Amino acid sequence: MKELTSAAANKWIRSLEDEKSYYLSLEDTASVYVLADGEEVEKPDYDYEQVSEAIAKIDEKIRKIRHAVNVFNATTVLEEIQITIDEALVKMAQLNIRKNKLDSMRRRLPKERVNPMLSRGKSFVEYEYTNYDNKKVLEDYKEFSKEIMNIQLALDKCNQTTTFSIELE
Repeated sequence: MKELTSAAANKWIRSLEDEKSYYLSLEDTASVYVLADGEEVEKPDYDYEQVSEAIAKIDEKIRKIRHAVNVFNATTVLEEIQITIDEALVKMAQLNIRKNKLDSMRRRLPKERVNPMLSRGKSFVEYEYTNYDNKKVLEDYKEFSKEIMNIQLALDKCNQTTTFSIELE
């Protein structure tokens, strides 16, 4: 049984993925070799069963850690915002999509000339007008940004301070 934070678990996963990458690279480079007729060369040091077993053990650890993180995320309520971590992650993604749309809208001028290349051959100039209150869009953009920041701060605090257990054996 191991106690750790979500941040530590994710660092551990990255470390395991790096170790697995080493074994996969070893497999790519040492599982085959080339010899010319009559040439005698020492075979690369490679043991298929040993490498396969090492990769399987790493994959199992990663699965168990990811599962523990998922359970932690599904059951841990962020005190500051009173929703679970997994809800917070979904909400943050939704808010970011909306914030990006509002960002595009807030950058628009109330009146913009339509691209002259699109209106070639027309004897008049066309303008595009916004059909919304730019001040309201800017207010909403700021609110979405503030809410995203509050969620991120709550997540950061929890990920750095709240521990959970992982059963590896």
